[in-house]
Amino acid sequence: MTAIAPGPRRTRRAVLVTAVCALALLTACSEDPDAGTNGVGKLAPDVIQAKTRAAATSVATVRMAGTVVTSGRTYQLDMRLNADGGTGSVTSKGSTFHLLRVGRTLYLQADADFWNHTGGDDTSAAGTLDGKYVKVPQGDPSYKKFSGFTDKDLLLSGLLTLHGSLSTAGHHEQSGTPTIRIAGDGGSGGTLDVSLSGKPYPLRLERAGGAGTLTFTDWGRSFSVTEPGKGDTVDYGKQLPAS
Repeated sequence: MTAIAPGPRRTRRAVLVTAVCALALLTACSEDPDAGTNGVGKLAPDVIQAKTRAAATSVATVRMAGTVVTSGRTYQLDMRLNADGGTGSVTSKGSTFHLLRVGRTLYLQADADFWNHTGGDDTSAAGTLDGKYVKVPQGDPSYKKFSGFTDKDLLLSGLLTLHGSLSTAGHHEQSGTPTIRIAGDGGSGGTLDVSLSGKPYPLRLERAGGAGTLTFTDWGRSFSVTEPGKGDTVDYGKQLPAS
């Protein structure tokens, strides 16, 4: 049987389809990743860092979650922070406790198991402190350590610093939001994902040296911190049980 050659109309249609596909592929390949964004992705990395710092300090509230490694100890945090203080949970070595700071007053709330790990023989404190908001004396070593977890400005001033020379590390996505990533020393000095939608808030941080990974959400979403009721608080004195 002799093959029938395609007619001119069919040939033209095939050529047209091929041309359209090639044009679509070319358009996709040349698409600007910063089109429709806040434009931060086109800036130099040091300018991006300055802008994300400015955005972070322009609002009073943020939620911060993830891990922080400090002094050889890993803390898992889920904290909500505002200008008046902060509240949230901290987990370390299998123990979870809650922090609440209102102004300069810091409270620690934990169960009896937490207070039983004081290293001493007196377990009577555990029952007294179980589930209560225990006021942390400002002279207690725990105050400086844990109040820092509730201080937005103090936390961000240290956390948003990348080490070494800055560079951009491509376009990414964080929980559905497009980001531009900046890196210190090619990533060994930490990386920071900055939002390309709306204000250039920091959204995800990998700290240098494996010192933890944090995500930042709820920028500018207001909430309040209030003193717990008197029946729910305990003033233990000048120093908490060692834990």
